[in-house]
Amino acid sequence: MGIMRSRFPQDLLSQDAAGAAPDPRGDAGAESGEAPARGAPSYLDGQLLVAMPGMADERFSRSVIYLCAHSAEGAMGIIVNKPAADLNMPDLLVQLDIIAQDDAIRLPSRIGHMPVLMGGPVEASRGFVLHSPDFHIDQSTLLIDDGICLTATIEILRAIAVGKGPASAVLALGYAGWQAGQLESEIQANGWLHCPADPDLIFNTSLETKYDRALRGIGIEPAMLSTTAGHA
Repeated sequence: MGIMRSRFPQDLLSQDAAGAAPDPRGDAGAESGEAPARGAPSYLDGQLLVAMPGMADERFSRSVIYLCAHSAEGAMGIIVNKPAADLNMPDLLVQLDIIAQDDAIRLPSRIGHMPVLMGGPVEASRGFVLHSPDFHIDQSTLLIDDGICLTATIEILRAIAVGKGPASAVLALGYAGWQAGQLESEIQANGWLHCPADPDLIFNTSLETKYDRALRGIGIEPAMLSTTAGHA
C-alpha cells in the first residue's frame, strides 16, 4: 500500500544549507584539529551509546545510538538499529517527488534496501542522513568522525537516487537529544554504555542484530550483561 503524502512534507530534509543538522557542540565543536585543554571534559561525539538492560525509557530500550554531537551544551544522536514504521526508501523517494512511481522498481538493489530508521523522538518528521565521507555538500555536510558524516538536506537523497550519493548511507527520521549534563547523568546512572563507533555496524542493513553486535564488539556477551556495568 502506498504511503500518504501528508506523512512526508517536502521539507522532510531541508532544501538548503540553512537546514544543516543541529550541532550542540557550539563554537568548540566547530573547530577541528585542536587538542582539548588539559583538564577539559571528555566528550563522546563520534562514539556509540548502547542502552543498558535497565533503561527506564522504553523509547530507548535496546537502542544503539550514534552520537553526532556532544558538548557542555548538550548532545544529539541518531538511533541506528530501529526501523521507521511502514516505510522504505523507494516509497520515500516517490513521496518527495525525487523519483516517479514507475522508476521505484528500477532503483538499484542497494538503494532499495537502504534502511530508513527511527532516529529518535525529537523532530520525528525531519530526515538526517548518516553516510560515508566520500560525499560532501558545502555548508551542509558535517564531518563527525573519519568514517562518518551527517547531511540533512534533500540534495543528498537526490544524489542517492541517481547513483551519485555516498557509498554507504542510512536515513533516519528524528533524533535523540539531551540537555546540558543530562547524558552525563544518565551514563553515571548506568543507563548507557559507550564505545568507539564502527561504520560497518552503523551502515549494516541487519538492524535486528546491531544491539548484540555492539555489545560483543566491546567484549560483552549480551546474555551476561548486568545493570551494574559502566563504560567500555
